[in-house]
Amino acid sequence: MHAFLGVIFHFIGGFASGSFYIPYKKVKGWAWESYWIVGGIFSWLIVPPLAAFLTIPNFWEIITSASENTLTLTYFFGVLWGIGGLTYGLGVRYLGVSLGSSIILGLCMVLGSILPSIYFSFFPEVGKDTFGMFIYTPWGRMVMLGLLVCVLGIVICGRAGMMKEKEIDTVTTDPHGAIVKTEFKFGLGLLVGIVSGVLSACFNFGIEAGKPLADVANDWWKIANPAATGNFLFQNNVTYVVVLWGGLTTNLIWCMILNKRNRTFGDYTNSKTPLVKNYFFSALAGTTWFLQFFFYGMGESKMGNGASSWILHMAFIILIANVWGLLLKEWKGVSKKIFTTVLVGILTIIVSVLIVGYGNSLR
Repeated sequence: MHAFLGVIFHFIGGFASGSFYIPYKKVKGWAWESYWIVGGIFSWLIVPPLAAFLTIPNFWEIITSASENTLTLTYFFGVLWGIGGLTYGLGVRYLGVSLGSSIILGLCMVLGSILPSIYFSFFPEVGKDTFGMFIYTPWGRMVMLGLLVCVLGIVICGRAGMMKEKEIDTVTTDPHGAIVKTEFKFGLGLLVGIVSGVLSACFNFGIEAGKPLADVANDWWKIANPAATGNFLFQNNVTYVVVLWGGLTTNLIWCMILNKRNRTFGDYTNSKTPLVKNYFFSALAGTTWFLQFFFYGMGESKMGNGASSWILHMAFIILIANVWGLLLKEWKGVSKKIFTTVLVGILTIIVSVLIVGYGNSLR
């Protein structure tokens, strides 16, 4: 039952993450850096402490009483993750929602699930999954199989993207002879995506570094609810506050640099643009983005903060993002062969989710 609930929570979180970029498409007349940082202020500064306040009494006391080492490491990984999140926006810009999310989050999924287990193989801790567990236990091998199947699905989606780029290169005008403008740039998008995928995996490292904060929240909850079983659903909400400070730092600095370089500081007060709608949709995007980790924490409380949780979370994000790509007609006009290829990739990712969920139920 715990595994089933964990899968459901991870699906909701994946849906939020795979959908968060959609409101940005409603923003009109603003540069990318302007709407990205407005949404980010909600994602990283406003909503996280609000969520912690609503779910963890005296969460600020947990932060202020934590060791300097815990806070520094958690914040540091948040800074690195922030660079990954920053380049994620650029990757989606050049590759599209479906393909960009597949490549970036695929790399993030692999690194974020494997590297912590390798670390705990050398520095074991109680309750932490080691790499050996994935090799020598039935559930571990099943989870690794799911990971490999998901990677296969990502490769298939990537192949569809390369085919799409070649097809776009051969069609440069519309039926009326006008030049077709597109931001689809597979080479640049792939480079940005690799950087983003590697650094985005640092969010999982930040959660690991901030585990002492979550443990205190969990202990307090158990003391207040002695008859309750299992772990506190919202224990990670306090950790997110610190991790996301790091993300805010990176993104704020870069977006301010871009505002100055591109002379786009005026976006925030430009009355020629629909300011109310722009702020609303940016805030909606930022809030939706945070909900992914709100529900990730709930899923993790049911399944444990190991590879299973991270793989399911990322797989669902990739899946939802690809579905949005289809609904938004990012693949409109491509040949039947390309469309079939991306569908096969999506179905392969769905199979990987089922395999990982089954593997975790064997624990």
